[in-house]
Amino acid sequence: MLLSQIASPDGSVRVVAREGTEAYEVQGARSIRDLALDCARSGETMTAMVARLGFGAAVDLERAYEEGRILPPIHHPDPAHLHLTGTGLTHLGSAATRDAMHQKAAGEEETLTDSMRMFRMGLEGGKPANGAPGVQPEWFYKGNGTAVVAPGGPLASPAFADDGGEEPEIAGIYVIGDDGAVFRVGFALSNEFSDHVMERVNYLYLAHSKLRPAAIGPELLIGELPADIRGTSRIRRDGRVIFEKPFLSGEANMSHSIANLEHHHFKYGLFRHPGDVHVHMFGTATLSFADGIRTEPGDVFEIEAPQFGLPLKNPLVAAATPARDEVVAVKAL
Repeated sequence: MLLSQIASPDGSVRVVAREGTEAYEVQGARSIRDLALDCARSGETMTAMVARLGFGAAVDLERAYEEGRILPPIHHPDPAHLHLTGTGLTHLGSAATRDAMHQKAAGEEETLTDSMRMFRMGLEGGKPANGAPGVQPEWFYKGNGTAVVAPGGPLASPAFADDGGEEPEIAGIYVIGDDGAVFRVGFALSNEFSDHVMERVNYLYLAHSKLRPAAIGPELLIGELPADIRGTSRIRRDGRVIFEKPFLSGEANMSHSIANLEHHHFKYGLFRHPGDVHVHMFGTATLSFADGIRTEPGDVFEIEAPQFGLPLKNPLVAAATPARDEVVAVKAL
């Protein structure tokens, strides 16, 4: 089952459920977050609760998309209580890339970069067989709910940025129950938009490069994540495709298990505050930047995978301020 959120003409949120090609409003559902918290309290699954609530009017999701009415598939009424985070160096990539990375990872320890050491740690300990915690991954913070962009919405690159590039990923969507327990709601496509030129200057700039918006959706996959996800990432410029490449995800294509990535995020009490929402992106192995593409304002990113319904599309725009040479003044109180 796929769930999504759309804006109705009166501005309220409608939850939409889809099986196959048919999509319907879920009766009485105020938001996917509210549904998830109700499930956490009652012990019902999302699928069971949606079936019990029943369906209302039919919805043309593609038309809603064209009209700009599809919302992110999760939100919090207070954006400060939505955490946008992710992990890197978690994916094996294509067979050729995987072989090359294994060969490098097998080299002498003193010749490896810190990134390659981290990747090798994931290969060796990211999928523990006994259920114990594995090695912790690279982790980064992207922002709060104000940084979440809806499907079709603009991904704004700040004026001081060196680049604005896509990262096609799968995101886990979570809510925290009243007692601090963590509940996974489902999985969605995401564009973990980043500044790869800045990151390449020095890997210690990774934290800066990730402080950018991210798009998620349009639809939320309920249930377990497929082990082998094969999608497509493309960029259109003036209606013409200038980049198109497959991307792989799912545990069959990863060096870490989803459970291990979840453990190392939620082991921090900071991330188990009742009622909070988490959007946690699991990484990728496909970047247009790695193929020499330099994006421009007006380019449109498209990310799709058949298990996740509608594609995620977002145009790149340039934010006006602050400019590179503009100092942000801080006033003493």
